[in-house]
Amino acid sequence: MNDAVTIGVLALQGDVREHLAALAECGALARPVRRPEELDAVDALVIPGGESTTMSNLAITFGLLEPVRKRIAGGMPVYGSCAGMIMLATTVLDGRPDQESFAGIDMTVRRNAFGRQVDSFEAAVAIDDIAGGDFHAVFIRAPWVEEVGAEVSVLGRVTAGPAAGRIVAVRQGNLLATAFHPELTGDLRVHRYFVEIVRQSSVRSGAAAGRLEAQAEDAR
Repeated sequence: MNDAVTIGVLALQGDVREHLAALAECGALARPVRRPEELDAVDALVIPGGESTTMSNLAITFGLLEPVRKRIAGGMPVYGSCAGMIMLATTVLDGRPDQESFAGIDMTVRRNAFGRQVDSFEAAVAIDDIAGGDFHAVFIRAPWVEEVGAEVSVLGRVTAGPAAGRIVAVRQGNLLATAFHPELTGDLRVHRYFVEIVRQSSVRSGAAAGRLEAQAEDAR
């Protein structure tokens, strides 16, 4: 069995390069995604940290908002970190009224919940399903999760300090989100966890079949 997976990183804004490098270290084929046709060529997607309002506007400008929503509805695995968590939420508090999201995970997140850039911090986070002890997490203008739906599993909470108990990692099916930036730490456990989600996803074979069908159609 071929375990190679192709994972795109939404390359509209944010820390794209760091995610591409982390995914490559985990054995995935990592590609930037800026256009719908590039989205069609990947098995899964990472939405990086950055500025969620800008990312939302650019997703509309580049014609990616609806294609990503469609792929999510079809079961494509997606991981969002920080701004990516906001982009995956069904409800965003303290965002702009016209801000759009991909609305994949049934959760309410509060934008910039931990404060502004100067309030960035590092903290230990216990993450279910990921071995090796607490994750040393980096929070930069991070959101937190205020409420989750019945199908959402809470994977991680801040373990100490003023933010102790706040939800900062969740999963719903093939969708994963963290409020922190694992791509900035050198700790690959979250990325390895997501790559394994992609490898186990039945959607991957469907995506590959769709690409082969499109190639065959072009050859006719």
